Amino acid sequence: MNSSRRTVLAAAAAGLTAMMTGTGTAHASGGSRPVKELFGTLADGTKVHRWSLENGGTRMKVLSYGGIVQYLEVPDRRGRHANISLGFDNLDDYVFSSPYFGALIGRYGNRIAKGRFTLDGTTYQVPVNDGPNSLHGGDRGFDKRVWDIEPFARGTDVGLVLSYVSPDREMGYPGTLRTKVVYTLSRGGDWRIDYEATTDKATHINLTSHVYFNLAGEGSGTIEDHELAIAAARYTPVDATLIPTGELAPVAGTPLDFRGTKVIGADIRTAHQQLLYGHGFDHNYVLAKGVTAEPSPVATLRDPHSGRTMRIATTEPGLQFYSGNVLDGTLVGTSGRIYRQSDALCLETQHYPDSPNQPHFPSTVLRPGATYRSTTVHTFSAR
Repeated sequence: MNSSRRTVLAAAAAGLTAMMTGTGTAHASGGSRPVKELFGTLADGTKVHRWSLENGGTRMKVLSYGGIVQYLEVPDRRGRHANISLGFDNLDDYVFSSPYFGALIGRYGNRIAKGRFTLDGTTYQVPVNDGPNSLHGGDRGFDKRVWDIEPFARGTDVGLVLSYVSPDREMGYPGTLRTKVVYTLSRGGDWRIDYEATTDKATHINLTSHVYFNLAGEGSGTIEDHELAIAAARYTPVDATLIPTGELAPVAGTPLDFRGTKVIGADIRTAHQQLLYGHGFDHNYVLAKGVTAEPSPVATLRDPHSGRTMRIATTEPGLQFYSGNVLDGTLVGTSGRIYRQSDALCLETQHYPDSPNQPHFPSTVLRPGATYRSTTVHTFSAR
């Protein structure tokens, strides 16, 4: 990893002091301090702002509501930019209609069976909002909270530090959780996410980002012709409610095998029970690398028409591949076009679903005195 990519991690270890004070200057590579504007106002009068930032050919627009990435623009092989993130052009749709477009997810990304877990002898009930289960932290998770945001332009990087304090028992979770998430655009146009959190009581945490990607461009149609590779020989099969059975099953011989680069549409309509449960792909992959101290490559996504390629590296042990199965033609995006099934996909770096109830899965427990840290890097290119 080069020195520019280490900047945020080093700053986090030092308490993020320089970034939180907004120190730093614009740099020669083309990035500059992020720009803030009013995006809308919630019913209770809370103002929601939008931050615009650019570096290395990558452009982003981020909302303080939910830490949402509204726009993520990268060039194609001819240098033409397009927004590759699904989203809305107004606040109300994010508040009332969004299937987590572009959002920060917490306290617990993915599902918890029946919204219930036992920790240190105490049983906790969190909101059930996905059939019989809890999804993405409950009906008012981190995606529906207004985050404090501080910009930075430091060295060759520009970015945002997002902060949120979740009080004890918010959405039923124990402990006051203090969370910082840093979005960084590097000189090379990489988008890095650094997550950090502490708690005053033992709790569970599993943070992730829920950007819906279409490398051909938002509103352009299906991602079934995208090419995908995932560095995982196993996955966690699910039951009819999409809760893991506890098995770590081989992908070999199933439609879920993306160990070699494969067109997404090749097997998406196969009558395999796991695809029937999810109405497409909606599965956690057991990454071969496991938990790592530094981000390691785990997935590559490519649109053959534009040449846009996205490589993902992470410290996390799991990757949820979701093929946009909920999109049903009822939502209108930033382009003014409707979103249909498989018009985008999500690649959510994470710990495994339902880990609080699966003791042999990697633990998601965070205790007082410890610090939760996780990093994911998206690297963009075109060929």
